Amino acid sequence: MGTVGLLLSGAASSLAPASDSARTDAGLLLAWTLRRSREWLLAHDDVRVSEEEAAAFERLCARRREGMPIAYLLGTAEFYGRSFVVNENVLVPRPETEHLIDEALSLIKSPTRVLDVGTGCGAIACTLAAARPVRVVGTDLSPAAVAVAAENARRLEVAQRCRFVQGNLVEPVRGTRFGAVVANLPYVPSGDLPQAPAPASFEPRAALDGGTDGLALYRELILQLPFLLEEDALVLLEAAPPTIEGLLEIARATFATSRIEARSDYGGRARFVSIRPARSE
Repeated sequence: MGTVGLLLSGAASSLAPASDSARTDAGLLLAWTLRRSREWLLAHDDVRVSEEEAAAFERLCARRREGMPIAYLLGTAEFYGRSFVVNENVLVPRPETEHLIDEALSLIKSPTRVLDVGTGCGAIACTLAAARPVRVVGTDLSPAAVAVAAENARRLEVAQRCRFVQGNLVEPVRGTRFGAVVANLPYVPSGDLPQAPAPASFEPRAALDGGTDGLALYRELILQLPFLLEEDALVLLEAAPPTIEGLLEIARATFATSRIEARSDYGGRARFVSIRPARSE
């Protein structure tokens, strides 16, 4: 048997080649294995760990060394101050998407219907429903993703205001109008898809692959948006910095009279496109 301190030290060293946060990863995995907090680990580094627990911990570390995202190993990911269930059927929510949430919350004040296209684990939908008096419909092509999103809505007690449906883009909600539409669709060009052992290579390819230039699904979505929007509706579309200019061009071609702007992430890089009525302040 080893102690908490020795296991953490050894795991941090072994994870270093595969992770930029090896010590943190080791702490998270050991805390999960022992069903303790990371704070407890720090205060009990001399506590001995059973052989069974040490073996379970090593199995998790081995998967992490292969590149498996820490969120998949733990089964949860933090987003906008909340914990979301995640698995290999959904993308791990990114911190950059929190800027899209900030923008949405700053503009959505009154009750309205919101459409979250490509909802994944439901992080955007559930966060908006928890923070504003809105009803959100989330769509996703993957039935497994819809199931994860519904589970998160139940866990976060917003299921009465969130509905998740399976289908391609806006197909499941045709005939309904929305006061806001948000989307974080696949935007990685096919030729740039991550390869193992990069953590993103373990995520669903269909949730990453945006076609030749990363904008194939956004072209399809934007053409359909005018038929779904209420007057003065808000649209927020997340993409990657290299694809933002192309996304702006597509948006301008359909929303010629709207106010269309790129917004930046924590690093100051263009991250999402905002489409609002030209007269909006």
